[in-house]
Amino acid sequence: MTDQSKNAAAAMPPVAKREPKRREFHGDVFEDDYEWMRDKESPEVQDYVAAQNRYCDERMAHLAGFRRTLFEELKAHVEETDMSVPTRVNDYWYFTRTQQGKQYGVQCRMPVRGADDWDPPAVDPMGAPGSMPGEQIVFDANVEAEGHDFFRLGGMDLSHDGRWLLYGVDVAGDERYDFRIRDLEHETPEGKPVELPEVFKGIGGASFTPDGKWVFWVEVDDSWRPFAIWRHKAGTPVESDVCVYREEDERFWVGVGISFDERSIVIGTGSKTTTEVLMLPVATPEGEFQAFIPRQTDIEYDVSFACFEGAGADGEDIPLAVVYHNAANPNFEIDVIDMRDHEPPYRLGEGVCVAAGSPYGCEHGEPDRPITEAYFNPVNPAILQGAHGLGIEGIGLHRNFVSLSYRSDGQPHVAYMTKTDAAEDFLAGRPWRFRELLPPPLEDDWDMVAADRSDMTGDHGETLWQDGDGTGDTDDTASRDARPTDHTSSSDGASDDHLPGETRRLYTIGIGGNPSYDAPRMRYSFASYTRPGELHEIDPVTGRDTLLKRATVLGDFDPRNYMERRVWITARDGERIPVSLVWHRDFPAQDSPMFITGYGAYEISSDPGFSVSRLSMLDRGVLYAVPHIRGGGEMGRAWYEQGRRLNKMHSFEDFVDATRALEAAHLADPRRTVANGGSAGGLLMGAIANMAPECYAGIEADVPFVDALTSILDPDLPLTVTEWDEWGDPLHDPEVYRYMKSYTPYENAPEAPENAQGFPRIFITTSMNDTRVLYVEPLKWLARLQTAGVDAVAKIEVEAGHGGISGRYKQWEEVSYENAWCLDVMHVTR
Repeated sequence: MTDQSKNAAAAMPPVAKREPKRREFHGDVFEDDYEWMRDKESPEVQDYVAAQNRYCDERMAHLAGFRRTLFEELKAHVEETDMSVPTRVNDYWYFTRTQQGKQYGVQCRMPVRGADDWDPPAVDPMGAPGSMPGEQIVFDANVEAEGHDFFRLGGMDLSHDGRWLLYGVDVAGDERYDFRIRDLEHETPEGKPVELPEVFKGIGGASFTPDGKWVFWVEVDDSWRPFAIWRHKAGTPVESDVCVYREEDERFWVGVGISFDERSIVIGTGSKTTTEVLMLPVATPEGEFQAFIPRQTDIEYDVSFACFEGAGADGEDIPLAVVYHNAANPNFEIDVIDMRDHEPPYRLGEGVCVAAGSPYGCEHGEPDRPITEAYFNPVNPAILQGAHGLGIEGIGLHRNFVSLSYRSDGQPHVAYMTKTDAAEDFLAGRPWRFRELLPPPLEDDWDMVAADRSDMTGDHGETLWQDGDGTGDTDDTASRDARPTDHTSSSDGASDDHLPGETRRLYTIGIGGNPSYDAPRMRYSFASYTRPGELHEIDPVTGRDTLLKRATVLGDFDPRNYMERRVWITARDGERIPVSLVWHRDFPAQDSPMFITGYGAYEISSDPGFSVSRLSMLDRGVLYAVPHIRGGGEMGRAWYEQGRRLNKMHSFEDFVDATRALEAAHLADPRRTVANGGSAGGLLMGAIANMAPECYAGIEADVPFVDALTSILDPDLPLTVTEWDEWGDPLHDPEVYRYMKSYTPYENAPEAPENAQGFPRIFITTSMNDTRVLYVEPLKWLARLQTAGVDAVAKIEVEAGHGGISGRYKQWEEVSYENAWCLDVMHVTR
């Protein structure tokens, strides 16, 4: 240890005063010593925050040089001056430029060359914004951010003719946006943008009508819940605006926008489990909104409109309502309604079912059947037959093609077909002939090597890793140590590692960049843990796939140098949990330092994605692991249901069991394992630290939801009531209260040094303006940990929100700061 390291280790954390506050519910009493920290404006709290930041600076000082190294490595991989692929919206091609040295992107556009212009213009990516003939700067965030420590764009909308820009900005990090209307065709004599006088202050979002004459905007209440929609006529005082919808149920959020066909103004309102769609024709913006289908408890639905052009018996168009819902199928289905049959109202389940998800394992489906059992349904396209954990995620109907998004085997998938074929199948009453969209392979990559090995038989039913004696007894140290350790002899770099699963890329694929109904070709995006993001365009008729752009990674990066694998571990209750692994092929995955990260909440899936900052870890021999734990949506609705409310412990147990399995298999070393999670994933971090401290050398918890019970008990706090559908209602339900108290990190953290023996080192990040997870939660947790003698530090941002700081260079510095701490805990600082 260097002198600098010794000095850092010798620094003493601030001592938080203890001021017990009694919390009593359902006969249970909890003495909270640090609830006084909730007073954000208190000089005492501000002094304490400043003292903690000074302590963090002292503890991190010895890593300053290493942080700079990681930052320079990251920056050296990035093409700092670059641009996105132009996307056509109405009569313009829109794209974003980034410039070396600038924190933010610049939105630009060029006019289309004609009605049939669907080929993006050739734009010099190294040029300055506005440098091409006809190029116009729409919005320069670098200019708008001047004078602000924090800046975030909260949304942009354009009138159909491209003249009027509606935009919102947040300069505090509290996710309350000030929206303005800008004239893109005129400037002041000083060359500044002309803006209408009205300002929508502190709102949740806003949307134009296509003609730009009306704005519908979202009001948020004192708890930061978007709860009301207001109508505004452009050019008039905001004070004269009219409230057109108010959501009285505190579990529901509202939003507003324009339908894809631009014929309707749409209000969406929903809780975690129930949704409703209200609509109003854009031709009558001062009319009354009507529900497409009235809300039904625990039923989610959405609707869009399209047509089969010229497909009628006499060549007429067939108008369609496309309804996505879970009224009859918990993993959702898509119904297409022929609107010629009758006038509204419609009902859920009406029409022709195009795709249906698997009900296996779902609370309101077939709960006794395994989630991973193959699902067959005669209404489904052939590509969905036999899928495991099938969840339907959406459909898009354009003039020339139809796209289908779904989940299967824990991964996202996309399928497509021509609009002509879809019309034929619809009228014939047969399953639609979707084709799965497979990303093109990388030439000469390891994932092109056929692997017909007996110990790798696919994602289901494959043999898990074995001990040296083949018994499967991982508790016998001698057997574990006898395991073969030559992991490098095969053509795919992973022959003898006894990892289950297939040697193939784990990828994320999705439909994107298709804002125009009339586009002749379909754009989609693709990325993996080891392949940078790509934007493709495919011709639905010929199947010709064109790469439009691949994210540039500078330096000696070669995706073929990195391996990725999906393995399955068995959790303590018998459920099989998918785990994604990534590593550098020159560092075989054996007794490695490991960075293991997870989330597991809100049905959000932790899908594969590329990260430039991750390369610095992989290049130093770190194994990167992602357990896809229950509470997320990787295996459909049942996966979510088994990790929420009174099943929440499954999320924590899955993560711990995955960690133990990887360590027992000698893939990772617990003395050099660091876990990471943010927000609800920060709750996960606090829980696993209490449950299995021996598995982790360090834990990084970002904006962690660690005082969950205190927050969920107070309906006056931001977002509390809306969270009851996710976590349960401990305020009114004693069982939920007891269950939450059994796992919430703050209440269960060690109270004294004798309880903190062997506890991992803790690094916390939080922001004072965070409105989702209030700063007080991690601050109280930090104080309790430090009082017990846990080595815990926190980096507290004063000007930031839930997403951390803004500006790409600042964000690169932040991730380098965090990675330096993680690698230091792993003893990898070369």
